[in-house]
Amino acid sequence: MPLIIRPLEPNDFPNWLPLWDGNNMGQRHEAVTTETWARLIDESSAVHGLCALQNGEMAGIIHYITHPTTGSIEPACYMQDVYVAENFRQQGIAKALVEKLAVIAKREQYSRLYWFADNGNEAAQKLYRTLGMKLDFALHIMPL
Repeated sequence: MPLIIRPLEPNDFPNWLPLWDGNNMGQRHEAVTTETWARLIDESSAVHGLCALQNGEMAGIIHYITHPTTGSIEPACYMQDVYVAENFRQQGIAKALVEKLAVIAKREQYSRLYWFADNGNEAAQKLYRTLGMKLDFALHIMPL
């Protein structure tokens, strides 16, 4: 059965939740989880999500946020989360999710698609080198 990638739907929550937990390394904050899901399924929200289905099972997720930017009139697209269940890894699912998001970004005429990835995540770095251009910026965060 071919891989199916589609937007998340309200009834996907029970299948999305284990992937969300995996993405967050099991550190679930209930209020954040509840709000994130509400944003993902709210069509007026700037937070969006896609899922990858393999043989009817949710194998992976991707979340992205669209926002205005000072560098362009068109909004930018920030890919925040990409997660594939362990038993579905090394099958090209993460790449397919990112490529589907790129199709959406081009169709919607976003100014750019960008993301951050941990330098220590070798699998992600290997994938992202094939998909995008690495810029040499340092990320700084001010805890509030």
